[in-house]
Amino acid sequence: MIENRNKIDPNFNAASMSDLVFLLLIFFMITSTLISPNAIKVLLPKSTSGQTMAKQNVVVTIDSKNEYFVENQPTPTNELVATISNYLGNIKDGTIKLHADKTVPVQYVVNVIDAVNKINASTNQKHKVILATQAPE
Repeated sequence: MIENRNKIDPNFNAASMSDLVFLLLIFFMITSTLISPNAIKVLLPKSTSGQTMAKQNVVVTIDSKNEYFVENQPTPTNELVATISNYLGNIKDGTIKLHADKTVPVQYVVNVIDAVNKINASTNQKHKVILATQAPE
């Protein structure tokens, strides 16, 4: 009688499948921490008008502690003009997108607008400031 030497094992080995699941889990955990569109959390004021989709060149954020951040870098008030100007570089007629927490006093928003106006006066350009708002629910 001839016997088959290759016996088929009907059991499924799940060890390699669990390794694959753990590798995928690690991959997604690492990639999800790298994606951070707006690292500074602010509660934007609500607006009923449509969203402006202008291309912003520089993002300035004022958080709930009234601290300024230019492109997520902490910036003192007296260095706003120089820092924004450095980020604008040679861009003509750029747009500064302002993310201001809804608890921020208006004077802090005016400080950013004044800084952009000083840049416009010294470079003879027309940069504009757009205030980011939250869409209505």
